[in-house]
Amino acid sequence: MPFTFYKASAELSDHGSRVVEIVRVLFFEKMLAVFEKSVAKSPEGLRSPACGADQNGGGGTAAVVQQFSAAGEGAVTISLGSSGDMAYSSDKQNPFLPRLFAVVDDIFCMFEGHIENIPHLKVQYGLTKSANEAIIVIEAYRTLRDRGPYPADQVVRDIHGKFAFVLFDSSTKSTFIAADADGSVPFFWGTDSEDHLILSDDVEILKKACGKSFAPFPKGCFFTTSKGLQSFEHPLNELKPVPRVDSHGDVCGATFKVDSQSRKATGMPRVGSAADWSNY
Repeated sequence: MPFTFYKASAELSDHGSRVVEIVRVLFFEKMLAVFEKSVAKSPEGLRSPACGADQNGGGGTAAVVQQFSAAGEGAVTISLGSSGDMAYSSDKQNPFLPRLFAVVDDIFCMFEGHIENIPHLKVQYGLTKSANEAIIVIEAYRTLRDRGPYPADQVVRDIHGKFAFVLFDSSTKSTFIAADADGSVPFFWGTDSEDHLILSDDVEILKKACGKSFAPFPKGCFFTTSKGLQSFEHPLNELKPVPRVDSHGDVCGATFKVDSQSRKATGMPRVGSAADWSNY
């Protein structure tokens, strides 16, 4: 089946106004997201303690994005103003592992994988039959943000399948990032010498940008600007970083495991209250 690609680019001002006003949906081959620390603060433990600036990648955000663009044909970069950048490449498509990029209003989403319960989610969020995975994630996030009928962990838990996604809401300067419970899709994150949070499905990008301060994105977890890293499988438990050792015996970032001994003080509002559930 042939794919149709749309060349697209977008830029955001520091006030969040978007130049491109149309919805875009397309397939891509690789993805990259770089976020400033005020938008997505790296969790403790992701940075390797022994790494200085020279060992922790280098060159800044512009260099990372430039290297990504130079590495593949058809690369498209989306400037998010002072919040960071997103980029994707449509070179060498793999039809067995769909990768999608979509923009709806001021929300950008890169999605990789499959959702198995698409029909159910389309009904749940009132979407048309043509809606794909990236559109579903955007609408799930928007429902969470605007109406908050469920806690965030349930929103992600309701997505069945093999997936990883990165979403950025320019209107609130917020991120929403997740990976399925089995870690089915290659997906990595790390932090560079300037404390940017960097995410990609290409581990070589993380090695160049972050040195040894990177790791696979935790299975069964999601990350938001307001609450950081959480487990959607065990939402009442804290996560603890476990140093990750590479084949050379060097500490290389951290994996994050559910701490079965610790429980969060939820402080959740009762159903029907006017509190904003999207922060949970």
